[in-house]
Amino acid sequence: MANGWAPDGAVQDQIDDSIADAVLEARARMPSGESLEECEACGEDIPERRRQALPGVRTCIACQSGRDARRVIGGINRRGSKDSQLR
Repeated sequence: MANGWAPDGAVQDQIDDSIADAVLEARARMPSGESLEECEACGEDIPERRRQALPGVRTCIACQSGRDARRVIGGINRRGSKDSQLR
C-alpha cells in the first residue's frame, strides 16, 4: 500500500535501488589488476595466499583492516523530508 502520491511498490523500489547502489559501490572499491608483493602502505610482504584470493590486492591485512575501519559511509537520502516533498 502506497502513501500519498507514491505508487504501489515505491518503498520496495527504494530498497532495491539502495541495495543496487551499495553493490556497485562495493564492486568499484574491489582491487583489480596485478597484485603487489609488498604492501604499498607499510612495505611488509603480502602473503601469496592473499594475493591469490584477491587479485589486485595492494595492502597487507593489517593495513587493509585499518583502512576499512576508517571508511566513511555516505549515500543518497532517497526518502527526503516532508518539507522537500511539499515544495
